[in-house]
Amino acid sequence: MAVLRLSQHRGVLPLRRHGPSPRQLLVRARTISAPSQSTEEDEKTEEDEKTEEDKKTEEDKKDSSPPPVSWVDRSLEAALPYARLARLEKPIGSWLLAWPCMWSITMAAMPGTLPDFKLLALLGFLCIPMRGAACTVNDYIDRDFDKKVERTKNRPLASGVVTPTQGLCFLGFQLLLGLGLGFLLQLNNLSRVLGLIWLPLVSSYPLMKRLTFWPQAYLGLSFNWGALLGWAAIKDSLEPTVLLPMYIAGICWTLVYDTIYAHQDKKDDLKIGVKSTAIRFGDSTKHWISAFGTATIGGLALSGYNAGLAWPYYPFLTAAAAQLAWQISTVDLNDGADCNRKFVSNKWFGALVFSAIFFGRLAA
Repeated sequence: MAVLRLSQHRGVLPLRRHGPSPRQLLVRARTISAPSQSTEEDEKTEEDEKTEEDKKTEEDKKDSSPPPVSWVDRSLEAALPYARLARLEKPIGSWLLAWPCMWSITMAAMPGTLPDFKLLALLGFLCIPMRGAACTVNDYIDRDFDKKVERTKNRPLASGVVTPTQGLCFLGFQLLLGLGLGFLLQLNNLSRVLGLIWLPLVSSYPLMKRLTFWPQAYLGLSFNWGALLGWAAIKDSLEPTVLLPMYIAGICWTLVYDTIYAHQDKKDDLKIGVKSTAIRFGDSTKHWISAFGTATIGGLALSGYNAGLAWPYYPFLTAAAAQLAWQISTVDLNDGADCNRKFVSNKWFGALVFSAIFFGRLAA
């Protein structure tokens, strides 16, 4: 009551503090400044996380990047055109060159004995570089023709991947490898002489395409030369009654399979003037190669008879005749892919003839 009275007496009401106190202002200031500090800390944390992520991404990129190219990779890449020049990706040519060698080596074995497997392996291996050398010579001489033929335009010499000089150097390497091994690894003098005679035969084959419609017959002379060489390597002599029918049979066999092969390119060959039995025979091709197929089997039968092979020779030879008849009767000479399939199947014909001689000699 005294206070009231005093107020009334003075006529002034007591004052109230409507604003915040200094302590409250301090608390508020701290409250306001705290979020800004936490925001700065969050931003720093995010930047650190991004930096770590960037580092991880860079490390992942380094890990996923391809390894540096080694000298092995470079060497293999540089060797690839030469492997294609030697047709290493198409071993059928080596088989066709090797089979006549293996036939005569096996036929030269003594009755009731196994053939000389060491010599079989040696001559079989030698056929790889020697066939490669034949392909290199062919591609070198035919490089201008090959550019105009769809199937051959991408060959290393035709496409320019390998220069003519490089091709000749590679040819020298193949001849050194093939003839060097042949001369050093226990071949006798007669087989060495036959090997030297073979070189001009195989080297001149590409020229025959320009001179005659019968280059396949000339190819048969060189590709079946192994029938003489294999026998000579065993006997150090030649037996005409056995080898002449076998050699002629091989030539006729080559006329069958290489005429089929030549039908792949007959349209391009006509345009650029290359000759072949495929063009010479034309629509009569099957009649011609049927006759050559018959001569092939007849020559092999006579050779086996003169060599004194036992009865297992003839059932296997009959199977080989059936394989050859299947090729001739079913091939579509207007389908390049089918011509190539039938051509490649001749490795089985060669294997059947080898089996015939092997078991015929073993049972004799």
